[in-house]
Amino acid sequence: MKKLKLLLVQLSLLVLGYSPAYAQQSAGPGPAVGVTPSSLAVSLYKTSHLVFPFAVKSVDRGSGEILVEQDAALGNVLRVKAGKPGFRETNLTVITADGGLYSFLVTYAADPAVLTLLLPEATPPGSVPALVGETGCNEASAQRDAARVAADKTPLPGRRDNKFGMQLALRGIYVRGETMYYRLRLRNNSDIPYAADGLRFLIRDKQHTRRTATQEQELQPCYVYGGPASVAAQSERDLVVALPKVTLPATKYLAIRLMEKNGGRHLQLKVPYHMLLRAKPFSLPKGADDRIVSF
Repeated sequence: MKKLKLLLVQLSLLVLGYSPAYAQQSAGPGPAVGVTPSSLAVSLYKTSHLVFPFAVKSVDRGSGEILVEQDAALGNVLRVKAGKPGFRETNLTVITADGGLYSFLVTYAADPAVLTLLLPEATPPGSVPALVGETGCNEASAQRDAARVAADKTPLPGRRDNKFGMQLALRGIYVRGETMYYRLRLRNNSDIPYAADGLRFLIRDKQHTRRTATQEQELQPCYVYGGPASVAAQSERDLVVALPKVTLPATKYLAIRLMEKNGGRHLQLKVPYHMLLRAKPFSLPKGADDRIVSF
């Protein structure tokens, strides 16, 4: 009788889809790791500033009784104030472009002791998957890698356009992962300052007839190092533009167009498909993290 009861229990567990082995496999990779929140006191009459190492991509308020605004010019700065005096303790969660997750417990203080917090990189880095923007680039990695490219002074084959005392030069193309980096130099040999109105990257057909509609595709940069592309008289500046990785057939080329604001000194470079294929690869040294380093 005991054996029969035991058999019935085992059959019931199998019908319910349970077994000790199955339960062990469903346990998951391990226990969740908690993120300890930082303390943040805010006031009704004073503005607190949170300065993050990378651009802020997501903000979640636990209550509408705190006011949060992202600085339009500096994407890595948040302004925080109290919506009313004496609000109940609430929370604030911020995610940055590098995947850093920051958690705060927010309380009211009429006169906060600290009004500006300079936040370090999240530890461990990549608390959440690094965010990829609409351009397909990881903005945080693009920012770091563009600085490495700017520091590389190796002369590479490039293209130049000279007009009206202005020069736009492509001084190298680099690639890492799914992102390509274009190192540009803008030189102003005139006595008139140059203010750029736009820097565009266009994929175009090499040849087209009047009966055929011209098709072009614009690539959107995910990061520009050294911008904006404006140059004082008798000076020069370097730019590094991060774009999604692209290769082209022999029938197309990449056009880099620089337009002058309220002027006519427009410049253009034509980059053939074979120059894109000669992009210089680079990677981090062994054991290094994803911080800015020299080659």
